[in-house]
Amino acid sequence: MFDIQEIRSQFSILDREVNGKPLVYLDNAATSQKPNSVLDVCHAYYTELNANVHRGIHTLSQLATEEMELSRRKIQKFINAEHDFEVIFTKGTTEGLNLISYILTQKLQKDDEIIISYLEHHSNIVPWQLLCERTGAKLRVIPIDENGVLQLDYFDNFLSEKTKVVSVNQVSNALGIVNPIEEIIARTRKNTDAYVVIDGAQSAPHFNIDVQKLDCDFFVFSGHKMYAPMGTGILYGKREILEALPPFHGGGEMIATCSFEGTTYAGLPFKYEAGTPNVGGNIALGAAVDFMNRVGHENIQNHENALLEYAQRHLLEIEGLKVYGEKAKRTGVVSFNLEGIGISSDVGMILDKMGIAVRTGHHCTQPIMEFFNIAGTVRASFAVYNTFEEIDLLVEGVKKAQRMLS
Repeated sequence: MFDIQEIRSQFSILDREVNGKPLVYLDNAATSQKPNSVLDVCHAYYTELNANVHRGIHTLSQLATEEMELSRRKIQKFINAEHDFEVIFTKGTTEGLNLISYILTQKLQKDDEIIISYLEHHSNIVPWQLLCERTGAKLRVIPIDENGVLQLDYFDNFLSEKTKVVSVNQVSNALGIVNPIEEIIARTRKNTDAYVVIDGAQSAPHFNIDVQKLDCDFFVFSGHKMYAPMGTGILYGKREILEALPPFHGGGEMIATCSFEGTTYAGLPFKYEAGTPNVGGNIALGAAVDFMNRVGHENIQNHENALLEYAQRHLLEIEGLKVYGEKAKRTGVVSFNLEGIGISSDVGMILDKMGIAVRTGHHCTQPIMEFFNIAGTVRASFAVYNTFEEIDLLVEGVKKAQRMLS
């Protein structure tokens, strides 16, 4: 049974006050709070297991290795990867996307094309621009309509023998729009042999992910947006692709043999995990998966969708408030502005005085803001521990901001 109070009791930070008011944390698309079960695992690692992994025969090293590899298998099951060695630990989505764009360098040449969309976070734009600079490839961008919905007719026209990479997010961080990635992948497969990259930073916390069913070549996401520590993340890649491509970083752990005459590389996943990993964080990422599994993906989705519907309905009752992507399929995010109030941060600061944490600005999606001819938005984003009462406080806070700033 879904018990919101029992869930909230697992997040100690929700008991604190901000500016003399109970904390209302609605900035989950930036980072989620962490349940005590995840924090306990972090603490236990550093107080009971602290050792480097894969490199020692002593007991602590072996135990730490076992726990981190158990976490890898949990994540494999979480995204339904075929093999655990297709799961690569990273620092987060940004590093995963940079890794992919770097190792694909040898696969592109002048006038090849990379397709992304207007809804991308900067981390799914800039790495591809850098790849274009290295290779002479060209970037093509799927446009959006006034509702923020991707215009797939343009995508169909873009696809050709020149298309080498298609990289899109599953959910927009700025607007919460759910993109039809199943359709995008199917159209890509039908018309090209391009690599398909999915940015799952905003979908992994909310959806049941099945990379085999999706048939994507790469899938990346961050741990800190799904109840795990910062500095953790996952790159999934198909075995045959990762085995054929070069490593990203060079150093310890990723070698089979090393001499001054040359180096051979370790097998997966270690080929892409050079250096000492974030062992405690990686183990805690597995604990975050355990937490989400205990709550249940269906319960998480149903609750967050209900919060979104409730928030949008009541915010739109405020005269002069505009929700971006209002009519699109969305999850977890309501992004809005108040008519006549040009600086979203002013609204955010007033809400903060009331203990309400939201995100303001361009959300690392400046092309979206330029499309709508705005500087930024106020973004409220939801997690499984948020309540309808918190939405009521948000709505009252926005009304107060409107009165003060008009």
